Amino acid sequence: MESPTNVAGIERFLGSGHIAGLGPVRARRIVQKFGEDTLRIIEEQPHRLTEVEGISKKTADKIVASYHEQSELREVMLWLESHGISGTLAGAIYERYSSFALEVLEHHPYQLAQEVQGIGFNTADTIAASLGIGKEDDSRIAAGIGYALQQIAMDGHCCILEGPLADKAAKLLGVARGEVLSVMHTELESGRLLVEDVRPEPLIYPPYLYRAEEQVAVRLREIQQEAEPLLVANPERKVDRWADKAGIALSAGQREALVAVLQNGVFVLTGGPGTGKTTVVRGMIDLLKAQGLSILLGAPTGRAAKRMAEATGRKAMTVHRLLEAQGGAGGSMFARDEDDPLDADVVILDEVSMMDIVLMQHFLAAVPQGCHIILVGDVDQLPSVGPGSVLQDILRSGVIPSVCLTEIFRQGEGSEIVLAAHAINAGRAPQCSEAGDFRFLALPDAEAAAKRIVQLCTRDLPAQGYHPLTDVQVLSPMHAQVCGVDNLNKLLQAALNPPSPAKAEFSNSSRAFRLGDKVLQTKNNYQKQVFNGDVGLITAVEPDHITVQFGELAVDYEKSELLELTLAYAMSVHKSQGSEYPVVLLPLVPGHRIMLQRNLLYTAVTRAKKLVILLGSRRALNTAVDNDRTRKRYTLLAERLHGDLGKHG
Repeated sequence: MESPTNVAGIERFLGSGHIAGLGPVRARRIVQKFGEDTLRIIEEQPHRLTEVEGISKKTADKIVASYHEQSELREVMLWLESHGISGTLAGAIYERYSSFALEVLEHHPYQLAQEVQGIGFNTADTIAASLGIGKEDDSRIAAGIGYALQQIAMDGHCCILEGPLADKAAKLLGVARGEVLSVMHTELESGRLLVEDVRPEPLIYPPYLYRAEEQVAVRLREIQQEAEPLLVANPERKVDRWADKAGIALSAGQREALVAVLQNGVFVLTGGPGTGKTTVVRGMIDLLKAQGLSILLGAPTGRAAKRMAEATGRKAMTVHRLLEAQGGAGGSMFARDEDDPLDADVVILDEVSMMDIVLMQHFLAAVPQGCHIILVGDVDQLPSVGPGSVLQDILRSGVIPSVCLTEIFRQGEGSEIVLAAHAINAGRAPQCSEAGDFRFLALPDAEAAAKRIVQLCTRDLPAQGYHPLTDVQVLSPMHAQVCGVDNLNKLLQAALNPPSPAKAEFSNSSRAFRLGDKVLQTKNNYQKQVFNGDVGLITAVEPDHITVQFGELAVDYEKSELLELTLAYAMSVHKSQGSEYPVVLLPLVPGHRIMLQRNLLYTAVTRAKKLVILLGSRRALNTAVDNDRTRKRYTLLAERLHGDLGKHG
């Protein structure tokens, strides 16, 4: 097969990282020197590579040797480009399928969307169309149904009613609804899709989410039954002695929770801010340690784990690190599982409202026989970004012992925030002041709110001793519009970290990153050991990479990886879950009406330790408080915990 001749394609191929001695910078220099003759030069006159700046004879020999080893990769790249697809995808496809890459491309193009990172349904559909696969081909419709289910999972659902799924897939594919239903039934018969026949209409699952739900339900019941009994005589007296020694006056709910954790293999503790969850967790640790048990602490995000460690004085890790997350083809893998479980007698997880069904599945698989688990969270916060409503469903089932703390303890600094959060949760307008912990600044429009946010971050809050990068977090209900995350990040970057001749930066058509920028990781990267929601600072900007400091971890990103990062001067309320900041600024403007919900406002307010400033219109604030119509998520975990649903192999 011929080699690619398009200059841009040649540069992409050489700079893909698959040829030793070549990166994007050297690849560009070589192509600028030799143009369309580049590959012919490498094959026929390799000594001429030394004519390129920065390439020695030793490097040239390395490049040529590696190039000749990559003949199959060249074929994949040429195949893609000859079918109108960017050759930049060749590396990922070849890495996944090796010598079988062309076989998959030519005969199973829709497989790419499921198995190759960076290739979605639309790209696979383009490849299929170039092969002559028709619009109403069964393989295309089946792939379209899978894509529709993927989008539904991104909205938080584990399953969907048959009718709405058929409608969504038909619209996506541009085919008749009857065609979709016909293929859907074939997929169900083959087991490639799974179904629960519940009224009023069957619920369709992708198999991985069906398995996740089923396994979470099974494991929770198993752990509950298998946990070694503690054989604590008179647990009430032990709890009272601990409280006396610690000098703590426990509420009835706190006392009930501490007694229950000595009696149950699985236990759930919930409650809002200021209700004493942290005190109870400390008590649980002390009481369980006194029984000679080894304890692990975890949370879904790095920031939540750090908070847990600070609150308890003990080491806490993210769930991903507890499970020793690994990179791997086809998605995440964890070193800790049923074959190599966690080494603990008790595992306490905080911020469980953030955990989706798949992460909970992996966690429970790694819980060893006889181990106790304690799940802690605030059920009134926003649900997980991923599919499922795990904490809500566990509580809704009534199968797992639980205590919800309601009495407010926290007094002093930040107490206005606690009272406001509970008022919001109860559907009452919060009490705001002009100089207290919980403030509201009325502004005429979104432009004025955005301008005031910049003033607060650059002038007013620093004058009060708050550092704009480490102490202040701007949150927004949406990404779009004047007071959305994207625009606020541009304004705050320009104000807090403006460009200068002395400051290195990397920029493209959509974003600019500068030395000193505050950035957010937007996806799990198991190789780099950074995860969705981690926040860091850019500490170096080089021609071909930048370095981000995440706590104690320094991570390099090549230019092709920068899509994993976004600015973090402002972030969505969803991304802030599990975090806590001294100061939270939140615009509430009429343009965000579609996202103004009580649980979103409550989540944002409860992120703050010392000060909350809401900016915008009273009407928008009242809309958020009044709107308790949280969108139902389609899940059946609660029903599975009762054990009354069908089973699939």
